[in-house]
Amino acid sequence: MTADADVSVDVAVIGAGPAGLMAAEVLSSAGLSVHVFDAMPSVGRKFLLAGKGGLNMTHAEPMPGFAQRYGARAESVGQWLAQWGPCAVRDWAASLGIETFVGSSQRVFPTDMKAAPLLRAWLQRLRHPSGGVPVQFHMRHRCVGGQAAEGDSPSMLWSFEHPGGRLKVRARATVLALGGASWSRLGSDGAWAHWAPALGVSVAPLQAANVGFEVAGTASHAGAGWSPFLVERFAGQPLKTVALQAPAWDGAIVERRGEMVVTEHGIEGSLVYALGAGIRKALHQGEVTVHLDLLPDWTAADVAAQVSHPRGSRSWASHLKSRLRLEGVKAALLNECLSPHERQDPALLAAAIKHLPLRLARPRPVDEAISTAGGVRLESLNEQLMGRNQPGVFWAGEMLDWEAPTGGYLLTAAWASGVVAGQGAVRWLSEKR
Repeated sequence: MTADADVSVDVAVIGAGPAGLMAAEVLSSAGLSVHVFDAMPSVGRKFLLAGKGGLNMTHAEPMPGFAQRYGARAESVGQWLAQWGPCAVRDWAASLGIETFVGSSQRVFPTDMKAAPLLRAWLQRLRHPSGGVPVQFHMRHRCVGGQAAEGDSPSMLWSFEHPGGRLKVRARATVLALGGASWSRLGSDGAWAHWAPALGVSVAPLQAANVGFEVAGTASHAGAGWSPFLVERFAGQPLKTVALQAPAWDGAIVERRGEMVVTEHGIEGSLVYALGAGIRKALHQGEVTVHLDLLPDWTAADVAAQVSHPRGSRSWASHLKSRLRLEGVKAALLNECLSPHERQDPALLAAAIKHLPLRLARPRPVDEAISTAGGVRLESLNEQLMGRNQPGVFWAGEMLDWEAPTGGYLLTAAWASGVVAGQGAVRWLSEKR
């Protein structure tokens, strides 16, 4: 392709992340010529970074619980998962020679815990399929918008910027999978949100999802955030075996058990992410108070009995450590969030251990987020993820207005949306022949 050429292709897949690559595989397998364009020098950069700590591909939670993890979009995403769900993820990985296992948390990982071998095997199959048409890749091509092309047959004309200048590509069908707005250094910068409405879709504002929250202040610190003492001594410390009670996306109060981390600014971690959508929505009305159960294995009555046990000359810290094995960052949080009077009152102290209030002010910035919420509203698309007002243009992945907690739910739905969009494009093109 030369800088000033107008090129015609069967299908342009714009975005070389998990959703775009999956759509490309579906289209290639159907015998279509697929060209994948991406702004980055290589494919799957965010995918590779996400897999550095162990690629969490999916989750072994059965349906319908799995689908409920998508909150307000559970019904729509559930339809994608009905076509390509968590079992399909494992079968597909096996077809690439990648074996998987279910961890103790029911999360599913490759046996070698790495993303790179899977991506290498996947790209090898895309470039050299045993059946279908080889996928062609065009890196360092940044899409800056598109419009309906002139002519009798419906098609799109896409504009790309690349090191050699500009390129216009005519595509009979298109799958857009440009990601959200988190980890912009890896290519997901959300710039598409400025030109996407011109294609007839409604775009919900992109917001940080699967991200930490800042505390608004505590009893021991009048200003915003934790006290300097807590930050210096305990920032980065995990809170293991706790339960968090917070608003859900529908306004109900829910409680989940798991692990989280005390950060320099507040809290983060898988337990926080699981409840993040509801917390973020509630924060639109102002500060939100969530509650932490520091000892979920203990009943309130048992905690009260142990706290009320005579402590003699021991300090409260020694007493709690001896009677409840409550120490370290958990004990520090009690000191941080309770007044001196509350810390000295056995009944109030026991109640706080089971229901410790944390005031949250705001989510952390979007570029710290693992993923984003918002994007192209599903109401703008049909069930095959084609734009209702732009025939032949399909949307997939994190560009769409859905979200999920970490734990394999994000990747599974991204892949599933790529399958749905790819199958939709195959069907649409077959009807136009």
